[in-house]
Amino acid sequence: MSFLARLRVTQRRLAANRNEGASSVFINGALRIDYAAGCAYLGDEELHLTPIEYKILCLLATNVGKVLTHTFITQKIWGAAWENNVASLRVFMATLRKKIEVAPDSPQYIQTHIGVGYRMMRVE
Repeated sequence: MSFLARLRVTQRRLAANRNEGASSVFINGALRIDYAAGCAYLGDEELHLTPIEYKILCLLATNVGKVLTHTFITQKIWGAAWENNVASLRVFMATLRKKIEVAPDSPQYIQTHIGVGYRMMRVE
């Protein structure tokens, strides 16, 4: 195992330990993320997300109301090697939106900030 891989594992463990004290369920309107179970729901229906979509959704959920830059998101999800791959991020965001937005033409959960990044909006 390389040194960088060991560092990533340690970072994940530390982040998991920090989140243990926090609520294990995130609720935003009809969207619900159960961090402990690793599942997301829209209303009563479980969302069938890929691992990358789930990671992006969790990252946005833990930063509700904050605009996350393309670079920040790609670094958190894929690491430094993918830092400038905005095209892949856009594809994943489009598929994630199709799964969580009732009306993709007028999104209520994920807002795009053109040329900057994305923000999860608080939905009542």
